[in-house]
Amino acid sequence: MPTRERPLSPHLQVYRWQITMTMSILHRVTGVVLAVGAFGLAWWLLALARGGDAFAQAAHVVASPLGLLFLFGFSLSLVYHLLNGIRHLLWDAGWGFDIPDVYRSGWMVAVLTVVFTAAIWFVALGGHRA
Repeated sequence: MPTRERPLSPHLQVYRWQITMTMSILHRVTGVVLAVGAFGLAWWLLALARGGDAFAQAAHVVASPLGLLFLFGFSLSLVYHLLNGIRHLLWDAGWGFDIPDVYRSGWMVAVLTVVFTAAIWFVALGGHRA
């Protein structure tokens, strides 16, 4: 039986890139980052429970430049996923379906993610002291 060529669904070649696409993709990516980061958090907590050398090694890894980069990515993902999740809950309640509202809330999530993550790191690095 010969195979027929069927048309493919439109993809990125057809659609113009939009913030809604970006937000959807980032929500999925940050969910994966948070799942992976949960394993890192469990590892750190186990090292903390063991104490001594295990915790000293974990603290050294976390304080390394690569460890700090992973922590930053985890915190950025956590803040984004939380704010975008709230945005989705508002949609579930029936708010914000108009196209201007969708774009406005998307940009608000993006900006607040940067602001909140920066504030978290500012405080974490001791910037709150006068």
